[in-house]
Amino acid sequence: MLTKGTATSLPRPSDEPAARRWFAVLTTPKHEKAAVKHLDFAGIETFLPTYESPRVWKNRQKVNLQLPLFPTYLFVHIDHQDRGKVLRAPGVRQLVGTSREALPLPDHEIEFLRNSLFEQKAEPYLGLVVGQRVRIKNGAMRGVEGCLIRKNSGWRFVLTVEIIHQHVAVEVDASALEPILN
Repeated sequence: MLTKGTATSLPRPSDEPAARRWFAVLTTPKHEKAAVKHLDFAGIETFLPTYESPRVWKNRQKVNLQLPLFPTYLFVHIDHQDRGKVLRAPGVRQLVGTSREALPLPDHEIEFLRNSLFEQKAEPYLGLVVGQRVRIKNGAMRGVEGCLIRKNSGWRFVLTVEIIHQHVAVEVDASALEPILN
């Protein structure tokens, strides 16, 4: 069993048709693993990149959860005839692409994900970008909101915080920031 990514169904021999490509699949939220099980049962090769997230339950029990690296997405290696099987699987919403056709992913991107997840730790990126509204989530300034204006060297960000109708630049660790969702 793979711990940092789940690849299922062994790849076919090298004489497989060139028409098999990797596609991203949009799933119902929190149903990625169930969709993978259904697709495996249908004979579809899947890849669900995961990461380990430590959690502490209310009873203080510590557990490590395997969560999808890309929530609501998984990847399938299919040819044109298998698209119907994928779309009929419970938990699957659509193949990612334009309104007219699904767009294939480059093979090297999937191979990079497969290989790098075994070699190094990966986890979702918060996606903080310059100009975004953020909130400090811990420490003495917990709850203070501001606008991210610059990323300094390393993992420090400078943000503008409005205090008594004045702006001040403050350096804060990136781990202490969370995006403000509209």
